[in-house]
Amino acid sequence: MAEVKISELRPGIGNVTISGEVTAKEEPREVVTKYGKKVRVANAVLKDDSGEITLSLWEDDVDKLNVGDKISIENGWISDFKGNMQVSIGKYG
Repeated sequence: MAEVKISELRPGIGNVTISGEVTAKEEPREVVTKYGKKVRVANAVLKDDSGEITLSLWEDDVDKLNVGDKISIENGWISDFKGNMQVSIGKYG
């Protein structure tokens, strides 16, 4: 799939490829999934020349990215969480 600019993203889009720079990253927190499993999650901000989006990092991905990293996400999916659009890498990203 062709790379998409952040400004072109909409909730519900899947199998998306985007690139950008990590400009912020929150401290990880522990949450309990709907299946009762405790997992680590952290939000980061991914920015390109068209805009920025929240990047949801889960488990091992929390430690892989730092502010200033330039990344490309393949097979990401876009959702709307509490009124904010976010991209998740997902199981196959």
